Amino acid sequence: MLQDTQTIRYYQRLTDALVELWHRGNRYEEIRLYLDGYLACLRHSNILEPYLIHRLEEETFRFLRDPSSFELSMPQTELDYS
Repeated sequence: MLQDTQTIRYYQRLTDALVELWHRGNRYEEIRLYLDGYLACLRHSNILEPYLIHRLEEETFRFLRDPSSFELSMPQTELDYS
């Protein structure tokens, strides 16, 4: 579980981008390449400690492997039974 606020922000941005890529029709392999590139940039920029990047990577791969992460949520309409 992520606890560092900056790491959580990167996780939110990254997972939002992954879902957006999925909804645009990108394949899993392309999304995985995007994720690898994003993590590589974080490693080279030294913005986060290496152990935080490793935790971010683990949590993001867990998100990527979960099929429910990419389902469209359909708002439920209220039925009028009168």
